[in-house]
Amino acid sequence: MFDKMKQLMEMKKQADRIKRELDGMTVEVDEGNGIRVEITGSQNFRSIAIDESLLTLENKGKLEADLLRSANAAITKSQQMAAKQMASVMPGL
Repeated sequence: MFDKMKQLMEMKKQADRIKRELDGMTVEVDEGNGIRVEITGSQNFRSIAIDESLLTLENKGKLEADLLRSANAAITKSQQMAAKQMASVMPGL
């Protein structure tokens, strides 16, 4: 019983360490559509930059679609980075 508790505590320590590491890592996505998204490894957005030429009323629908696509690409890339980080620390998981 004590060994299992010790294992659980060790796993919690590792998970906390991974979270801190992921908080410090960032991913940037620039798909060439005038939108740049930066997100942390723990999926918190750090910044979104939009080229000023895209900020027109006529361009609203395209801008919204491109922003959504860029945000989803950033999240996917961040999740891949997090999975890679976890696999390197906890290969059995």
